[in-house]
Amino acid sequence: MDIVGRGYGPVSGLVAPGRVAAYVAATGDDADRWRDQAPPSLAGALLFEVAPMFLADPDVVPHTTTVVHADQTFSWHRPIPIGAAYEVEGSVARVRERSGTFWVTFESTVTMAGSVAIESTSTFLLSDAALAAPADEEAEPALTARAESGYSASRLDLVSYAAASGDVNPIHWDHDSAVAAGLPGVIVHGLLTNAWIIRHVIAATDGGHPLAALKTRFRSPIRPAQQVDISGDPESVSVEC
Repeated sequence: MDIVGRGYGPVSGLVAPGRVAAYVAATGDDADRWRDQAPPSLAGALLFEVAPMFLADPDVVPHTTTVVHADQTFSWHRPIPIGAAYEVEGSVARVRERSGTFWVTFESTVTMAGSVAIESTSTFLLSDAALAAPADEEAEPALTARAESGYSASRLDLVSYAAASGDVNPIHWDHDSAVAAGLPGVIVHGLLTNAWIIRHVIAATDGGHPLAALKTRFRSPIRPAQQVDISGDPESVSVEC
């Protein structure tokens, strides 16, 4: 509870063309669309400029045997121009404890050209123990295996996304770490799923500022090669897997 109000950052950087290209490729987005602006989902990578600082805090590390991303809210106030300078800061807004699991509300702000460009609120579940032992450890699919239709990610895709986004939690790329955390095996990053949702929602829009806000709740893990179907419009989106 002592970490409430604790800040992390600021971290400064540039929305470099190569970084955006790597991120677009890792999320399967449209490279032709994102030549002058970065996709809104890059907000997830900017969040992970400061989130790892929080997770590496000496007061937090003892409770990070298991780290799960429970929900995520982003608000975009302007486009994300390629080549723009930014500054990211994060802070712990709230901590709740339930039966040994800590629910941490983490807020971050991205500033560009002297004004707020992106606001983010994340809920992370932290525990010093595995969430639950898997009944039967599932075999991992082949490195390049994907579903035949819909959205999906191979294990190799998850490694690429980890590198492009900065979210290197080993439950997304290392089988043994995932099982030790109480999972049947490697799971897809929540923010990669979030990027897929954003792609679906803005597919019929134009311009570099197609989205004002999005809230996602991650209810159950998605495995590599598992088919994910996204349906609905910007007012009501559903995800099935």
